[in-house]
Amino acid sequence: MATETDILPPHVFVLFGATGDLASRKLFPGFYHLAAAGRLPDDYAVIGSGRHSPGTDEEFRGSLRDALSTSIDDVDTDVLDALLGRLTFEASNADDGSELAAAVEKARSSLGEDVRTLIYLSVPPAAMQPMIGMLGREGLTEGARLVTEKPFGTDLASARELDATLKEVVSEDQIFRIDHFLGKEAVQNILALRFANGLIEPAWNRDHIASVQIDVPEELTVEGRGSFYEATGCLRDMISTHLCQVLGFVAMEPPVHLDATSLRNEKAKVFAAMRPFDPDRVVFGQYEGYRDEDDVADDSRVETFVAVEAYVDTERWQGVPFYLRTGKALGTSRRTITLTFRTPPMDRFGDNGYGPNELVLELTDSPRISVDLHAKRPGPEMALTTSTLSLDVTDDDPDDEPLEAYERLLLDVMRGDQTLFTRSDEVDRLWQLCESVLEAPPDPLPYAQGSWGPDEALGLPGPRGWRLPDA
Repeated sequence: MATETDILPPHVFVLFGATGDLASRKLFPGFYHLAAAGRLPDDYAVIGSGRHSPGTDEEFRGSLRDALSTSIDDVDTDVLDALLGRLTFEASNADDGSELAAAVEKARSSLGEDVRTLIYLSVPPAAMQPMIGMLGREGLTEGARLVTEKPFGTDLASARELDATLKEVVSEDQIFRIDHFLGKEAVQNILALRFANGLIEPAWNRDHIASVQIDVPEELTVEGRGSFYEATGCLRDMISTHLCQVLGFVAMEPPVHLDATSLRNEKAKVFAAMRPFDPDRVVFGQYEGYRDEDDVADDSRVETFVAVEAYVDTERWQGVPFYLRTGKALGTSRRTITLTFRTPPMDRFGDNGYGPNELVLELTDSPRISVDLHAKRPGPEMALTTSTLSLDVTDDDPDDEPLEAYERLLLDVMRGDQTLFTRSDEVDRLWQLCESVLEAPPDPLPYAQGSWGPDEALGLPGPRGWRLPDA
């Protein structure tokens, strides 16, 4: 992987969807934080684009100034002024990108011969292919790095069509399929926890682990994203992307090197070894009130909740169930991986009621790891109590400032490092795994907002149940 001391060449950043929600919440704050930390190139230009102009460049900068000043604590006005001073907007659409192409060429010419172009497509899945075609016709993709947002297609056929369209205008090494979960410090820490600790790696297998849960509940509803969810649903939005990618990190074999080729090869092997999802072991849910959301059909059958039982048929994981759960309007917002260990045989301490040991990884911006262990309760009897050992990486090294996921991934695109991005064969295989469920989706079962989803999903992991909610 590249290092923090890399000297980046001049860049022209072209951001489609520059007036959208993702740009406002994540991308422009990411650019600001990178600029504040001195991680952007010395010379760069940012060109926002979209079908509808936000007004003059000054009006566009003003609206972004207001948004960033509100969302970022203690804004450094000098940094913000410098960033906004490099920002312009040029309208474009799938049919006509000529003025945008001219603006990009003008910016490139002003920045010198070694300038690079980074194009970020923050557009809905239905708009992706036409926009890629336009970029090719206008010559904007020549030598550029192209970032595409998930979901990568909406099923196996559309994913393959999208990939074919991409490959008509760029090569695989120019494509950065972004999944922001992979940019999180805590997800990358899975690799460090496993492969840097001789205490853990020997037990990271079916002989010692009984089950794995990857649980990503969200308190928020669809938040005015009704039209997106109606076209996508929870399985496409979360399972085929975020949760399966995390599963790949948990289940992969030790890579020879921590580089893009080695890591993605091992992750692809995990997906190749996974069984296609069994619709009988998948639960869909829809929160009560979803149909009252804006842009949602009155008779919508779209799922806002999914729970899945998955299996990885490798020697390491044969027979170990992986339980994936995610949904909107649930009891809390968490990102938790729980590895449940097998209980030692013979039950020497009787029916202690404490259950098995569990290793829990909280996928927060500041990684937290805990282990539930049993020890003797103080006193005259040989009785057990449960203690939790906790590790907070940020507390241990308070001078470190972890990058937010989009900041890290934007920096990696500038470096040309594809390690934390998704490869085309991974995308294709994950859609294959989902195909049986997409062809015969279970009926979405109603669940109350603030609950933990349909009752049918609560029992999916068996008597032990889900780690969340915490006991």
